Amino acid sequence: MKKTILLSALAVMAVSAPSLAQGVDPATAEIRSEDAHRFAAVFDAANGTPTAEQLQAGYLDGAGRGVEIFTPGRIENADRLAATVAANVEAYRRAIEVCLPIAEAMNDELRDIYAGIHTLLPEAELPEIYVVFGGGNSGGTAGAGAQVLGLEVICANAETEDEIRRTFRKFFAHETVHTFQSWPESDVLAADPLLAIALMEGTADFVAGLVTGEVPGAERDAWARANEDLVWQHFAEDRITIRGGFTIGENGMQHSDAARDAANRWYWNYGRAPEGWPYEMAYWTGRMIAEGYYENAGDRDQALRDLIALEDPAAILAASGLEDRATLD
Repeated sequence: MKKTILLSALAVMAVSAPSLAQGVDPATAEIRSEDAHRFAAVFDAANGTPTAEQLQAGYLDGAGRGVEIFTPGRIENADRLAATVAANVEAYRRAIEVCLPIAEAMNDELRDIYAGIHTLLPEAELPEIYVVFGGGNSGGTAGAGAQVLGLEVICANAETEDEIRRTFRKFFAHETVHTFQSWPESDVLAADPLLAIALMEGTADFVAGLVTGEVPGAERDAWARANEDLVWQHFAEDRITIRGGFTIGENGMQHSDAARDAANRWYWNYGRAPEGWPYEMAYWTGRMIAEGYYENAGDRDQALRDLIALEDPAAILAASGLEDRATLD
């Protein structure tokens, strides 16, 4: 990245209160972990194999905003959570013993990242942040005014403390950007679903790189750069396939079989990417397009706002310098 914004805790304290948007103050932001401790208590009391009834009573019932956001599509329900925990006892144990304490010790790093985001987007409202335990299928998501991180997934993807901290920093920034975004209008999404979804995720990763000074998904990035021609060729082909088999109806987004197979190369494929491919490669292609658009812009502040608003993905691609690579001849 040509531009890195990483402010110290002292710089955070220098932000004056009148300049802040409503939302969390970057100078006092804290990682909320109450429900993670409630899960840990249930887990420990059951020697690592809590029943659905125990998880419902001790964790899901009376839970806070983080668990509420994380339940649809992730935790889902107590039965599924109990089965997932039983199949991955040591992963949850390690997340409790290793990653939860690390997360709770990272308030200063969160504040640095929030200060950097505030510098880039001073009008944006910074979200609350929660760490919870989920169903082993998501490292993080965002809801209105809040981002939520799944400890067992973050912990499974990092071995050393440095790696764990780096992963948390990426999520702190990435999921914050998602709280600023709205899902694209249905006509925008249907016009080019892969491009729109890639830009949503890629913009979040691009901003994460700006404020952390680190490459999001470093292993994915290394693989993509080593296989760049292959990546862009498939991206160009799959844009057409997904667009041709994608509909939006009463039940939400639907993919035909061919479109679903193509989409599985790019998004919503954590733990089940095609053989030989990293998961969620759309994050990388979207980040490259977002970076190109930002670097080529005369007004980079406005460019960031364009990327977050995502009103015209095709125009962003055209201005990124990557249209030829991302489009079939």
